[in-house]
This record gives sequence, structure tokens and C-alpha cells, in this order.
Amino acid sequence: MTTPVGLVIFDCDGVLVDSERIAVRINVALGAELGWPLTEAAVIERFIGRSSTSIGEQIATRLGHHVAAQWADRFDLAHRQAVDAGLTAVDGVNEALDAIALPTCVASSGTHEKMRHTLGRTNLYPRFAGRIFSATEVAHGKPAPDLFLYAAAAMGVPPGACVVVEDSHYGVQAARAAGMRCFGYAGGLTPADRLEGPGTVVFDDMRKLPTLLDAA
Repeated sequence: MTTPVGLVIFDCDGVLVDSERIAVRINVALGAELGWPLTEAAVIERFIGRSSTSIGEQIATRLGHHVAAQWADRFDLAHRQAVDAGLTAVDGVNEALDAIALPTCVASSGTHEKMRHTLGRTNLYPRFAGRIFSATEVAHGKPAPDLFLYAAAAMGVPPGACVVVEDSHYGVQAARAAGMRCFGYAGGLTPADRLEGPGTVVFDDMRKLPTLLDAA
């Protein structure tokens, strides 16, 4: 018998806020300028769903720590400017959240500062204030299970009663590693086949999430 859902853990970028397109565009531009030409597909595969620390390590291995630090600084500035210029919530997410009565929280590879900015800009921050967790609080980011296990423990819900909503390959891997059921949102940049796997339901319209949770 399946354990009833006691907590819905949302990723942030690409699940709540439509920020992944911004991040990909900026990383492609920076790579071209700083010496690591990357296609959009390569950025999605390498960076989407990973923490800034993990991304920085990849860049440092390729280009050195000095360039990685420069890349990070320029990314943060460009990202903030792009968010302020017109970040929106993921299509349908407000309707979904309105219809979900279960306890919810956010667990993201982004920093708390970044989430305050993006969730604040889209008026989603009040929905999750006090229940937001960052990869900066754990030893290992996604695809390790640390962040989701940390969020579940903080919320007082066992992993088997948690459902994760993710849009990245590394995020769904982390959910599986944590022993949690997962809904892979394929309405963003990551191809649906990169989200498929054990214990994972792939969907492409955020408005369908409440019904999927009822059936979980």
C-alpha cells in the first residue's frame, strides 16, 4: 500500500519561476566570451538543476578558478538584471498552488538570496516563507539526496511520504535517491525522456499537478 502524501517539495527554478531560460541564455553568452563555447543543450545537460558550487567547479576545471569566479560574478549580475526585467511564474503554477491543500515547501539548488529575489519578483515568496531550503545548507547538492532529505526532516515528514516536483535530470535523480516519489515537469527545457525513470510521473502542464497528487 502506498504511503499517503504528507509533503510536496517543489524545486524553484523551472518549476515555480520561469528562470531556466534566463540562466541558459546567460551561460551560453558567458561561455562564448570566456572561452568555453556551449550550446543551449550542453548548458541544460551540464548546469540545469546543479548548485552554483557544482557549476563553478565544472568551469574551474575547464578554465581555471579565476575565470570561474569572473563567470559567477557576471552571471549573478546579468541574472538579477534579467529577473528584474520580466521574470514570470511558471505557467499554471499559481492555479496549481491554489488547488493543493497538502503541506508544501521549496528545496532548490539556488541560494536563499536568489530565491528571495526570484520568488519575490513573481509574488510567490509569501506562499513558502519559512519553508524554503537551499543546497547551500547541505554537504552535497543534487543529484545527491541530501537537500530533499534535509527539507523533509525540517518539515517533520518521512521521505516515503514526500513527493518532489522537479524539472531537471539531476533533480529527479536526487528525489529517487532520497526514496521519494517524483513528478517530472516537462513543460520547460529538459526533454521528457531525461526525466523518466522509476517512481517518476512525467507531466507537461502545471495545472494537472493537483489531480496527479490526488492520485499519488
